[in-house]
Amino acid sequence: MHSVLADLLQLLDLERIEENIFRGESRDIGSTRVFGGQVLGQALTAASFTVEGRDVHSLHAYFLRPGDVGAAIVYDVERARDGRSFSNRRVVAIQHGRPIFNMTASFQVPEEGLEHQVEMPEVPGPEALADLREIDAAVLEKIPEKMRRYLTHERPFEVRPVEPIHLFEPHRAPPVRHIWVKAIDALPGDPGLHRNLLAYLSDYQLVATATLPHGIRFEHGNVQLASLDHAMWFHRPFRLDRWLLYSMQSPNAAGARGLALGRFFTHEGELVASTAQEGVVRVWS
Repeated sequence: MHSVLADLLQLLDLERIEENIFRGESRDIGSTRVFGGQVLGQALTAASFTVEGRDVHSLHAYFLRPGDVGAAIVYDVERARDGRSFSNRRVVAIQHGRPIFNMTASFQVPEEGLEHQVEMPEVPGPEALADLREIDAAVLEKIPEKMRRYLTHERPFEVRPVEPIHLFEPHRAPPVRHIWVKAIDALPGDPGLHRNLLAYLSDYQLVATATLPHGIRFEHGNVQLASLDHAMWFHRPFRLDRWLLYSMQSPNAAGARGLALGRFFTHEGELVASTAQEGVVRVWS
């Protein structure tokens, strides 16, 4: 397995330090703060460690404080309920003695029922699209160091945007974004691992969709984006080492906040998960 992907799996494999208490490390992915998806993935892992025979079907989380990349994170899991079909877990992530994040997750015994889904958007497939890291060297030279470090950071996933990304010229566009994503190497077969990894990935570019209609130039360094809350629903089995389309749209921005909704589809068009996130969106003159 590729070392970057193996490192991510290790990051999600938490240390059990006490009954219902786990510890995870952090990784610098080119930002000054802990990536929100890392905390989501680790919190879901911690909750999953306390449940047997049931699969997560939803989570609802709040980001309370920025995470410190240089410090470990402790996850305290409360076993709120175990019913005949559903289990509920509450997780608090703690750094330096203070909560930085909390989450409630619900797990269900596998069960058959009614089925329907929305249609997958008609977009080009991933085969003819370029990976996000394939940026011309001449363009990279013009990007501020902080932004360049984030864009060129080696990732455990291939990310192939459908719509062009305009790094310099202000470009107003509808608040819609589509990206194809896939792990850079084969993954173990554990379905729970794939769900934890998708939680990690689901925070990527989501709330930034709310900036698309406004032609914001991020290289000026006068933009603040920060996740406030995050919800996720898992609908069907999937593998993250096969292509998934992340379809995102932002129905609203107001009050220095942006709302974004997302859906994950397999290459064959199955809807496997949905997301929703609101975040701080501030632009200073």
